[in-house]
Amino acid sequence: MVKYFDGGLDAVFHALADPNRRHIVEALSHGERTVGEVAAPLSISLPAVSKHIGVLERAGLLRRRRDGRVHRLRFQPDALARGSEWIETHRRFWEESFDRLAGYLEKHSTQRPDKH
Repeated sequence: MVKYFDGGLDAVFHALADPNRRHIVEALSHGERTVGEVAAPLSISLPAVSKHIGVLERAGLLRRRRDGRVHRLRFQPDALARGSEWIETHRRFWEESFDRLAGYLEKHSTQRPDKH
């Protein structure tokens, strides 16, 4: 099994663990939004939204740019791709392991035990 540590990957999974942050990522996947536009459908305070945005920024999932007093947010899919690649690697590993186990069980379940 592939084993490695990637602090950036941990940050991505941590960021996506919260439903409010997933909502923000989903909203940004449709295009650039202001902080106010992202915050409007959420039932949390603006300071809480700002903290969630900070977590997403540190994970590399979004980029913020200031346009005067307006903060505009843009989704950065590369960070999400790292998480997807990690999941795919481990999915393949487990599928291959289960296929080998199924083959072993099939081979050995058709053999009858010797009687002594």
